[in-house]
Amino acid sequence: MISAGYCRLMARYNTWQNASLVTAADGLTDEDRWKDRGAFFQSIAATLNHLCWADALILERLKGNERPERTIQHSLSDPSNWDAFKALRLQRNEEIEEWAARLLDADLNGSLVWYPGDGSTRIEKPKAICVIQLFNHQTHHRGQVHSMLTAAGAKPEPTDLQMLA
Repeated sequence: MISAGYCRLMARYNTWQNASLVTAADGLTDEDRWKDRGAFFQSIAATLNHLCWADALILERLKGNERPERTIQHSLSDPSNWDAFKALRLQRNEEIEEWAARLLDADLNGSLVWYPGDGSTRIEKPKAICVIQLFNHQTHHRGQVHSMLTAAGAKPEPTDLQMLA
């Protein structure tokens, strides 16, 4: 279905696109980053926080942690400080790239098991589908942020994969 090479490419794309959004958002005020813009998570900052959380959660599941919600708490408001967010985003990008760099095609076989936050139901899905979800989820929410940034007058880079250096 997918390969380790695909994962490495998407990890690089993730880093590139996150850098583009952060650079574009750097030109906004804190108030502009937190302004409710009618998106699912309201603001640019809240959507970026959600994305950082989800990346950490899915990575932990991929590493075999069946109950990552016990230590990775979802928050749309934390970090609230822009510099702290940027540092966390860089760290998360590195974690994804390091995970992808170590990945072998065989690591994408089999199933992934986890329990949702309430711990009530055991979930089991093919690992490849969970990896695809990691990258698809990022692209979905980055598209929302890209739109909000553009509407706010910021200029993020194009999102076309073929433009990845």
